[in-house]
Order: sequence, then C-alpha cells, then structure tokens
Amino acid sequence: MNQPGLSAGDRPNENVRKVTLYRNGSIYTAADPFATAMVVDGDTVAWVGSEQAATSIADSTMDVIDLRGALVAPGFVDSHAHLTETGLALAGLSLTGVRSARELLDAVAAAGGTGTVIGHGWDETTWQDATLPTLEELEQASGGRQVYLSRIDVHSALVSSSLAASAGLAGMDGFTGDSGRVVRTAHTAARLAARRFSDTERSGYQEQALHHAASNGYVALAEMSAPHICGPEDLRMAMSWNRQPGKPQVLPYWGELASSEDHARSILDSVGPEVLGLAGDLNIDGSIGSRTAALRQDYSDAPGQRGNLYLSVDEAVKHLAACSLLGVQAGFHIIGDAGLDVALDALDAAAAEVGEQRIRAAGHRFEHVELADQPAVDKLARYSVTVSMQPSFDAVWGGPGGLYEQRLGGRSKAMNTFAAFYASGVPITFGSDSPVTPLSPWSSIRACLEHSNPDQRISARAAFLGHTRAGWRATKHRNPLMGQLVPGAPASFAVWEIEELMVQVADSRVQSWSTDPRARTPLLPALDTGTDPVCLQTVREGQELFAHESLRV
Repeated sequence: MNQPGLSAGDRPNENVRKVTLYRNGSIYTAADPFATAMVVDGDTVAWVGSEQAATSIADSTMDVIDLRGALVAPGFVDSHAHLTETGLALAGLSLTGVRSARELLDAVAAAGGTGTVIGHGWDETTWQDATLPTLEELEQASGGRQVYLSRIDVHSALVSSSLAASAGLAGMDGFTGDSGRVVRTAHTAARLAARRFSDTERSGYQEQALHHAASNGYVALAEMSAPHICGPEDLRMAMSWNRQPGKPQVLPYWGELASSEDHARSILDSVGPEVLGLAGDLNIDGSIGSRTAALRQDYSDAPGQRGNLYLSVDEAVKHLAACSLLGVQAGFHIIGDAGLDVALDALDAAAAEVGEQRIRAAGHRFEHVELADQPAVDKLARYSVTVSMQPSFDAVWGGPGGLYEQRLGGRSKAMNTFAAFYASGVPITFGSDSPVTPLSPWSSIRACLEHSNPDQRISARAAFLGHTRAGWRATKHRNPLMGQLVPGAPASFAVWEIEELMVQVADSRVQSWSTDPRARTPLLPALDTGTDPVCLQTVREGQELFAHESLRV
C-alpha cells in the first residue's frame, strides 16, 4: 500500500494548541465503525467521522495527515512487562536461537564488550541434548568474565563460577556447586549480583525498552517490579519517565509482601506515591519451564517433582487483607494449579476477615494464572479479580510436542483458558511479560485467535480489547474513555500500515456474515497474512512517541 503522508500547507504556530486531522484511512472506534477520519485537538480526540465530513472541516490551521488507507487504533497497553530486563535483553546476548550447550558456549565466547556477560533466552527443551554447561565451562568460555544467562522464562539462569563466588551462592537453595544452572534463592542472588548497574546504565536500558515499546504501538506498560528482580531504585527510575514527555506511560506495581494495613502503607510510602498497588511479581510459585510452578500432580517429565510454593496461605491472606483495607490492589505471580489454590484459599479467608465487598472493591489482580479449572475460574469471577495473561505463552509453548505438553502431558490442554475466563465474566487483560515474549501486540492477538486448544480461542476484537481498554481498567484508571477513540477521550493511539481489514473470530462460520456492513462490526488487520501490521506512528495524549520515517513523506 502507499505510505501515509502530510499534506502541503501551513503548519500551525508551535505556541498554539495543535489540531491534527487524520483522514483517508480507517479509524477503529465505537463511535462510528465506518469512520475514515479523526481530529485530535491538543491531547484529546475531538471528532471522528466520514471522509466527506473531513473535507468540510479541514482548514489551513490543521496538520493534515493523509493516511492513505492506514488504520488508526487505540494504543496498546502491555499489562505485564519489565523495563530494565527488556532493555538488557535488547542490548545483551540473545540466546533464543541456540540449540545446544556447545552453541551456547560459543555464543558466550564470541560476546563482545567488557564486564559481566548478560544474555537471555535459552530454552533447553528445544535442544536435542538438554545437557547444560557447567560453571567452569561457562567460566572458560567467557575468558574469566562473570556470566549470567537467563532462561527464556527468567525463573532460572546459567552462571559462571566467578559470578557464583561474587554472589555468595555456596550453600544456597537452588545451587548445586557444579551445574551452571541456578534456581529459587540462588537464582535471585545471582540475578541481583549481575545487575549492579550505575544509574546511567539503568536509565539507558529502560529508555531503550520504552522506545522499543513505542515503536510497536504501545502507549503504556505495567511495570511489574519486585525486590527479587531489581529493587526499589529500579521502580523509582521507571516511574520517573512519567515526568518526561515523549515516552509510553509506566504503570508501576511493586511486589512486596505486606503483613498488615500499616505495613502495606509503609511499603507504599517507601517506594513512592505513584505506585498503583502491591501487585507486582510477588511470586506464589515459579514457572513451568523451570519446573518451579506449583502443581497438584507431578511434572510428567520429572516424577516426584511438583514445583515450589514461595508463599503460604496465611501470608497471602495477610497481604490481601492489608491491601483491601487500604483500598489498593494486591496481586501475585501464579502459574500452577497448586499455586492458584493458595491464592484462592487466601481470597476466601481474607473475605471472611475484612468482608467480601472490600475484596471486590480493591480490584486485585493475579498475574499469569495459566492452569485454572472451572471452579477456580468461578471463584475469581466471584471476587472480581482481574487476571493478567500472556497469549504468546501458548503460541511459543502450547500445542503438540511443546514445552507444556512435555512438562504436563494431557494437562497442557487446560493451560491459558482465555475463552473460559471470558465466558465466566472474569476481567482479563493481556501482556507480554517482556522479555519472556516480545513486545509484539499483533502477534499476541494472533495467539488468541490461534490458541492450541480450539475451545479456548477468542475473537480478534475480544483480544484487541484485552490488549487496550482492559489494560487501563485493570489499573483502576478513573477515566472510562481510556483505550477508546471517541470524542472526549485522551488521544492515545497508533497508526498502522495494513494489508487488509476484516473480522476474525474463533468460529469461521461467523465470519461470513459478520463482514457484512450491516453488522457494524469494527474491522481489524487480517492476521493470517504471515506478516504483522507496521507501526507508523504512536501518540500518547497528543504527544508523538514514535514516527516511522515514511509517515510524513
């Protein structure tokens, strides 16, 4: 398709409020499913409508962007991300393509720079021989530099002997003294030891992550911080970007356990007033890939192992009750069904202590919740708990022969039950857990459409709403128009070069009628073409965050 461009004509004086008319494209809006034009006045959507109407209102005081068929849609919200970790993955050693210990060691040996070798993305389940390198093999490959290489799920890592010594791993839970792999307590210590950054380095990683997000159409990201990831200084820096123009909004959460209302208040006071709640990556359990997710039954490929529980029901009760009394969001990282049992038992007990209405009103959120049966789904609905999920997890690890089937056997079909949550009225929102999966929103929507279990597929429209409007609602944002392009809404959107617009649903029988204009169903980019839409511009509340070089050609 032709690229959109800026029409000839006078630009407005920079000192007056900017008015921009986008025209000759498609506008994804509930106000008019056939809209082709939109006016942005300062930081607000002022009007949406037809091309004919746009011609009548255009004047020389406006910036006029000819979309030339491009799509303008609400900006994406990533409901679970890690800025510093994402920046590290972008700048560091990528290990997603290695397929053996030898290839991994060769990549370490070839790593440039000085200081600690930091890499991310290895996954031994894709290797023909899953044997991992030893501490000393990593030490030799790096030439004596310290090495920290996070597994794709970031719940375990490979470390060199010098990093193990520097972090004091000897005798820690999760460290064997020979294998280069560390989990649980040893992994936390190794990760923190490998992240002794200067403020300048940390700022650089976070800024790189924010720019990358903006270039992919994100206007906001929920930063899921916790003491075991980077520490409070990392979250404070992440929040500071909200005071600078031209960046996606950071929605900050902190994952530290509270034992009472006063304790919860003191934690929030110590981290900063902008924190939205104690609902960051507060781990009840770990991950499927590292076999640390807590399961009711043994791992299929590791008899006798059922993962790890990091919090007790009593600890979770106190945390939920404390946050509910304060009226702020609490939350947990939960993957396995046994981990979810802890959280659900805690909800019941906390409701008995402070009242069910306080639990519901606080708007608590649980992260991931990958393995949930129907009784669990029903209880989450009862307590109005928002579930923040990652569709690309299924795209990467679901399906026949995938990681989930390797680890769980037939139970893998019960993973990531998007449709079940929707059908039961559980508020759900979507994210990437970047750097675990990429900041690639259309790929994430495609994952919802193509879930490995056909019964759990949802429509592109439902998935899109889960990646946009629901992201704001999950933060308890007070403006009900966030995530929509209707008059009066904040002007937060992205412009996309697309090949085709269509309705896409899980049941192909529906598409034949829902594309009829009389259905008034908003259209989204076709996601079965093999390529994702290209982001041409990202705008948050009227401020441009990203612009493709071709935007105003």
